[in-house]
Amino acid sequence: MSAVQPYAELRHKLAQRDRSLREKVVSLEDAASFVRDGDSVGIGGSTMSRTPMGMIWALIRAGRKKLTCSRGIVSSDGDLLFASGACDHIITSWFSQGILWGVSKVMRYYVETGKARYDEWSHMAVGMRFRAGAMGVPFLPMRSMMGSDVIARLPDIREIACPFTGEKLVLVPALNPDVALIHVQRCDAYGNAQMDGLQFMDVDLAMAANRVILTTERIISNDQIRRAPDHTKIPFMTVDAVVEAPFGSAPHECYGVYEPFFKHLDMYADLVRKDPAKGIAEYLDRYVHSPKSWTEYLSLIGVEDLLDAARRGRSIYDD
Repeated sequence: MSAVQPYAELRHKLAQRDRSLREKVVSLEDAASFVRDGDSVGIGGSTMSRTPMGMIWALIRAGRKKLTCSRGIVSSDGDLLFASGACDHIITSWFSQGILWGVSKVMRYYVETGKARYDEWSHMAVGMRFRAGAMGVPFLPMRSMMGSDVIARLPDIREIACPFTGEKLVLVPALNPDVALIHVQRCDAYGNAQMDGLQFMDVDLAMAANRVILTTERIISNDQIRRAPDHTKIPFMTVDAVVEAPFGSAPHECYGVYEPFFKHLDMYADLVRKDPAKGIAEYLDRYVHSPKSWTEYLSLIGVEDLLDAARRGRSIYDD
């Protein structure tokens, strides 16, 4: 099977989409129905920044299986996806809970035992693949990864001589996920999304994906969006569903709103350190399957920790 979708197929999918200006607000549970078993799923944010944890939480609870997930850098979100059985293939440049806790032991357990697949590209390569997908071209040339052992481990990559200079280049195939999951600070009911801080690969991801689910800290009016149109990075015509999910990246961070929940993440790291399989199963049972709602999940993290993370997040605006 080709790694790249033909342009005629991409154009056909685009033509079938409803790109009208309409309200798209749904619940987390309803948004999960936009993702089918076996779909390729692009995940926005990077490492512990603006991770769409609420949507990942909902997909696991909905029982999705055999997803192929791609993201610039994967953190503990990948642990949950592998261990829950929702995803059996992740494409990324780095798979770690974070610099403080090191390479994911859960990832190593699932990959080294053959329970899941991890394809490692360079960070630049993942971004260029989303960029190619957004542009509607089958590949983009680059120099990243040349001279490394990474290229030899990746079947979906080509080396060519530049037709203009004769220099060697690497061609990376486009990534056009079936669905993109992106978390933002705010958007309107139509899906016009504004992001603060680093945008990572999210704009290209939104343009490359066939369906886009936005989770947002808060839904604001279209009038507010129009007051600062230059802040709108993802336009409504690319978006299929909008979910208002306060603390939708918890226990990760959302720039300017809250910082990472370090106490919770320390607890998680301790839980999976000795026995990754047992530890992650215990975590999933307590924080994903047991809560009856996203609000109940947040209550398990604790009001004190929520307030502390929010205080630290807002501190960037302190004089």
